[in-house]
Amino acid sequence: MKFTLSWLKDHLDTDATLDDICERLTAIGLEVEDVDDKAAYKPFVIARVLSAEKHPEADRLKVLSVDAGPQVNGGKPVQIVCGAPNARAGLVGALAQPGTYVPGIDVTLSVGKIRGVESHGMMCSEKELDMSDDHNGIIDLPEDAPVGTSFASYAGLDDPVIEINLTPNRPDCTSIFGIARDLAASGLGTLKQPKAPSFTVEGDTPQDVKLELDDHLCPGFAWRLVRGVKNGPSPKWMQQRLLAIGLRPISALVDVTNYMTFDQGRPMHVFDADKVHGALVVRRAKEGEEILALDTRTYKLNANNIVIADDNGPESIGGVMGGEHSGCDENTTNVLIESALWDPINIAKTGRALGIITDARYRFERGVDPEYMMPGLERTTELVLDMCGGTAAKARVAGYKGYDAKVVDFPYSEVKRLTGLTVSNDESREILTGLGFGVSGQGETVKVAVPSWRPDVDGKADLVEEVMRIHGVDEIKPEPLPSIGNVNVRILTTLQIRSRTAKRALASRGMMEAVTWSFISEEQAKLFGGGATALKLANPIAADMSDMRPSLLPGLLSAAQRNADRGHGDVAIFEVSGTYEGDTPDGQRRVAGGVRRGTASMAGAGRMWSNKDKGGGKPVDVYDAKADALAVIEACGLPLGNVQIEAGAPDWYHPGRSGTIKMGPKVILGHFGEFHPKTLSALDVSGVLCGFEVYVDAMPEPKKKATRTKPALDLSPFQAVKRDFAFVVDSAVEAGQIIKAAGSADRKLITGVNVFDIFEGASVGEGKKSVAIEVLIQPVDKTLTDEDFDALTKKIVGNVEKTTGGTLRA
Repeated sequence: MKFTLSWLKDHLDTDATLDDICERLTAIGLEVEDVDDKAAYKPFVIARVLSAEKHPEADRLKVLSVDAGPQVNGGKPVQIVCGAPNARAGLVGALAQPGTYVPGIDVTLSVGKIRGVESHGMMCSEKELDMSDDHNGIIDLPEDAPVGTSFASYAGLDDPVIEINLTPNRPDCTSIFGIARDLAASGLGTLKQPKAPSFTVEGDTPQDVKLELDDHLCPGFAWRLVRGVKNGPSPKWMQQRLLAIGLRPISALVDVTNYMTFDQGRPMHVFDADKVHGALVVRRAKEGEEILALDTRTYKLNANNIVIADDNGPESIGGVMGGEHSGCDENTTNVLIESALWDPINIAKTGRALGIITDARYRFERGVDPEYMMPGLERTTELVLDMCGGTAAKARVAGYKGYDAKVVDFPYSEVKRLTGLTVSNDESREILTGLGFGVSGQGETVKVAVPSWRPDVDGKADLVEEVMRIHGVDEIKPEPLPSIGNVNVRILTTLQIRSRTAKRALASRGMMEAVTWSFISEEQAKLFGGGATALKLANPIAADMSDMRPSLLPGLLSAAQRNADRGHGDVAIFEVSGTYEGDTPDGQRRVAGGVRRGTASMAGAGRMWSNKDKGGGKPVDVYDAKADALAVIEACGLPLGNVQIEAGAPDWYHPGRSGTIKMGPKVILGHFGEFHPKTLSALDVSGVLCGFEVYVDAMPEPKKKATRTKPALDLSPFQAVKRDFAFVVDSAVEAGQIIKAAGSADRKLITGVNVFDIFEGASVGEGKKSVAIEVLIQPVDKTLTDEDFDALTKKIVGNVEKTTGGTLRA
């Protein structure tokens, strides 16, 4: 948002300096990004041409003798070679001396020879000083212009330009009047209330406008016919202000609408009334309908776009940009001035979909003041009549139902509670009143009516923010956090702690952390069990980011492929973040997921002869993914003895090379495995890949201990013993069932069970297999006798036979 200092002072009566104004703007939340003090224009001086003689070597050039006053060249005339057709003796213009930077041509002048004649500077045209596009001749000032003085000061080019960075929640400060209101409320001056427009109204506006929309898409539409206008250039003062903020003056009618957009934050539009055929209809565009807009580009519209159309079709994209067909030009004599209200969300979607960025869209998508719809029409009409003449007809309004002010109960004590500032009740009331809020009632709690230009204010916290920023954020004194009396109080939640420990565990296993998008395409979401309607984004930033992710794996697999495409095929990456199963808080899960590609195993990646016996150099497989998943679970504090591994996993894993980690029959802790070829093909991912996902939030909370003191280390003085067993079971029986059955025979003595051999062959029978296990037995209070071992052996064999139906192999 740009504005000049003089423009601001049209609305703010203040003696504050430029530095004071800029400092205060930033202090009240309107951050100043840049200030152009127009120092570049200071070297230009007003000079008079004393003589203009023909150049001896060029027919179109003249040698001028120029008087620039006593401060230039010691008061002696300056010789200038000039090719301007209007150069003549007696002309008063703007002189640029050697060493001066000329902005319009991006050149720093020096003493030069032109066709053998020295030239000590140049007489400037308006284009060379960025005043307009006029380059037909040098600037021709009145004869009484003070020679030797600053041209910038004389022409108003020394008016500083301030640029502020607006946050999206401050639509009221998209106008210079709104910025002045904030500064006045902060005590930097007095707000000048504009005079009510005054002009004569003759006759009615015959043009009909029909609203064929829901009320919220176009809450109001006001319009007026002005007859007999003459559309020429706008006044110099208006052109200079528009040029200063980066807008190109076009014509009086167009410049007035641009001026209103910045001066009052009220985008307006003018139609050439003679080019409008039939009634104007505000409606949704038809699918495939096209419009040639004022930027000379043709836009293809759809039913999500709102247009103002006549019998010939769309004449304007409502709230975004007008159409070329009904635009005003030098032949325009009758105009229809429009002042309408539009739905901010629809404007934002339309502008983004069509790729149109305009000052009107910028304001409408943030929310303009609905109560200024009619005053804005009146003020625009007054400007049009002053600059273009004509006769105004009676205004008409459709759809607008008025503004119902939000009323907020505001306890003054909230300022102290939320900010720590001590602000008196009277000052809080004064600040809110100065910002346009209506404060009623007495006592510690008052009712505050929110003005129509502040759609961002909803509750008492917003009012506290207003008091805080005007009183002064810098008044908040920094204070240290209060010391916590109980040092051992845990600050982080269990889920936060486990998320951190999971990251450390995976990083220690050689994996790199990745951060992927939470949005994926609908096809990918369905591929990984998602795609529910409730999880579709209402306004996606891209077509392939339309759904909230049900899994971390699509993003990680795509990231691994991108690395491979750039020559880094052996990658191991992980992410600990959220996935989404529904649009409610309990539908979001905390998941640790990871992917390994190529040879990126724990032993190291790449081909190396010395790594073959250590597992390095071989492609990753299901066991690498399993080890990663179990490492996460163990790091989160869950004993691995409490989990079970079952074959099989969701469809995106390979059915024979995957598994599910469970705790009991119902609680699923995660899945791991190699990926199904169809899944990789659908994602356009190639190579050898394995991965896992562990649901960190599915792990039960640890039992609270009576004390945080670690128990004494209790090591058994008795030697551990190993016993081997081989069981013949059906081929479909999982080894995990045998391990679990053997371990449960005596949980006090048996400290570990491992499978060390699996055999299938004719000797054990068709459809059978032999599973050999090693049982680690740790005596606790005595050395075990043969009778003790026999009893324990019977329990182990009995448990396995009962659970699996197998028999002890002879």
